[in-house]
Amino acid sequence: MAMKRAIGLMSGTSLDGIDVALIESDGERIRLVKSANGLVAPLGPTGYRGYAEAEKVLLREATRDAEGLRARADRPGRLAEADDFVTRAHAEAIEAFLAANDLSPADIDVIGFHGQTVIHRPKLGLTVQIGDGAALAKRLGIRVVSDMRANDVAQGGQGAPLVPVFHKALAEAAGFTGPLGILNIGGLANATLIDSGGNMLAFDTGPGNGPINDWMKERTGQDFDEGGATAARGTVDEGLLENLLGHPLILRAPPKSLDRNWFSHRLAGYLTVEDGAATLTAFTAHAVARSLAFASERPTRWIVGGGGARNRTLMAMLERLLAAEVLNADAIGWSSDFLEAQAFAYLALRALEGLPLTYPTTTGVAAPVTGGLISEP
Repeated sequence: MAMKRAIGLMSGTSLDGIDVALIESDGERIRLVKSANGLVAPLGPTGYRGYAEAEKVLLREATRDAEGLRARADRPGRLAEADDFVTRAHAEAIEAFLAANDLSPADIDVIGFHGQTVIHRPKLGLTVQIGDGAALAKRLGIRVVSDMRANDVAQGGQGAPLVPVFHKALAEAAGFTGPLGILNIGGLANATLIDSGGNMLAFDTGPGNGPINDWMKERTGQDFDEGGATAARGTVDEGLLENLLGHPLILRAPPKSLDRNWFSHRLAGYLTVEDGAATLTAFTAHAVARSLAFASERPTRWIVGGGGARNRTLMAMLERLLAAEVLNADAIGWSSDFLEAQAFAYLALRALEGLPLTYPTTTGVAAPVTGGLISEP
């Protein structure tokens, strides 16, 4: 199959903004480029559109309004307003990205549009990512693939994580051999484990940055713990940590996908700011470490992406607990910030070809399935 250009979009549960990334792929192979220092990375520029505070408030309120959803098409409270906003903001992000990189709509074969998750309850057959793929395609004049989780959930899968098939393709293209772990730490954390035989196991491990960010916002007004500096000054409450790690979703065997709101920072409400940040950071790290009980082989190398890769305290905890090499994705030429956006570009290309997005070992679906709603401009 011929290589195509795809743009991926990701607005994660951290609610900070929209990541934009372009890759070239045929839905199986990924075009990589080697830099002067020998690092190998997916070829293509990246971009970002941050959310203003009022926009973050809208998304937080819409997420709360989604708690009672029972039908995917329902839009109570501020959900309808947020749905329109997400579509418009993603269109603006693409338009700015094309202008900044001297590209036209004709240069792009497809856009992978994740949308904004407001509720994810696979046991109820319910996953909702707001944003209108058809409206986005019409405004931009580019084919769009959206709603990539729904078919997996409809087929009995967890609907997440979706990125493992990209992780595996990226690792193969870079020449890595297992056992390898690829960890993305956004609002939640998810891991892709690739053993020495190339077999893949993937699942959400538990909380990521979400509870830490919520704690910092509530107690300090800051959006996150920059570099893990607040946590570094604190002391982990070991008793509370063990209580947190007893959460049934941490103990559940894969397949499993989680909802950001299932892990509340308020459990640490009596602590100082520093001790609360330290305890919640440890919660994220220990949840990853405990997930290795489900691995056929312990990875000897971990590659970490997402906002959590910039949290030095969290990265140090992970290195100690995992007893393995733990690398920020940027250190090997990948992008810790844009790995998920690149993944959704890749998934859109796979959807166009009818290739599987999810597998029994990634979401628990009975057989590999494709997915996505394709909208023509």
